[in-house]
Amino acid sequence: MRKSRGLAAVGACLLLAACGTTNENSGSGGGAQGAPERCGADGQYTIGMSQANVAEPYRQRMDDDIRAAAASVPQFTVNFADAAQDNSKQVEQVDNFITQQVDLLIISPNEATPLTAPVKRAYDKGIPVLVLDRKVDGDAYTSFIGADNVDIGRQAGEYFKTTLLPNGGKIGELRGLAGSTPARERHDGFMQGIQGSKIEIVAAQDGDWLRDKGQQQADAILKANPDIQAIYSHNDPMGEGARIAATNAGRPDLPITGIDGLPIESGGLKAVEAGRLSATFIYPTGGQEAIAAAKSILVDCRQVPKTQTLPTKLVTKDNAAATYAELNSGS
Repeated sequence: MRKSRGLAAVGACLLLAACGTTNENSGSGGGAQGAPERCGADGQYTIGMSQANVAEPYRQRMDDDIRAAAASVPQFTVNFADAAQDNSKQVEQVDNFITQQVDLLIISPNEATPLTAPVKRAYDKGIPVLVLDRKVDGDAYTSFIGADNVDIGRQAGEYFKTTLLPNGGKIGELRGLAGSTPARERHDGFMQGIQGSKIEIVAAQDGDWLRDKGQQQADAILKANPDIQAIYSHNDPMGEGARIAATNAGRPDLPITGIDGLPIESGGLKAVEAGRLSATFIYPTGGQEAIAAAKSILVDCRQVPKTQTLPTKLVTKDNAAATYAELNSGS
């Protein structure tokens, strides 16, 4: 058996400005000390990547970022698995990676609790585990790499409080997949951000991170609450769906905010630039940072921090075009 590989994740600079990343050696449990049993620049290593789904543009971009980063590490082969938003399927895929004795596991869990046990099984068998974007329960993993979703939600709430609805008002909320940690944390943070204001969430629905379902749920919200003054969406695709629903309801100018800010033609930055979204928040995929951490563990035989917190940024129409150019230039 391999030894468990150290504490956590080290990051390379993301396209945004991930040089501002914060590393935290937090957590007292989880993660045996010492270098991995098999590591070094002369080895060849297989990485298993378990993705929650590839229906979301954000998750496809995460896989693409991992694939691109791994291409520059000749010792790495990455095998991808798509759970298609199915917890049991993702559990099976993780167990298959364990059986295959991959050298490292990267996982972005569909939901936290159902994936906690298989992640622990891998970790207990000495496979380093990098948990990406969404969390599991407990700390039986090598590293968590992701943005602070509570902070993003808080910033979104403050944007509503200070900019969109400084005098208060009724709003709707499109939440992500119930059971995923970003959905809970983005809501909790938002509630902190609007604290002390007269903003009231009068309707909330789960859109499961998907554009089509976001449109359906926003349509229901608008029909039941025609007087709402804005919509807070937990990601950009649901926000884009909400824009279609709002336009169909005769409210094409209803303020709608999202989260992700992908620097692609169909992403949130272009949606903000075009005025379909009032604002979004950069949510780095962590793909490059995950491969950097894997390289530290397997190739460089180094320990890495338990937590790597990736940076975020408020994007409005004022800075959308510049941010898009910045992310695509690698500056």
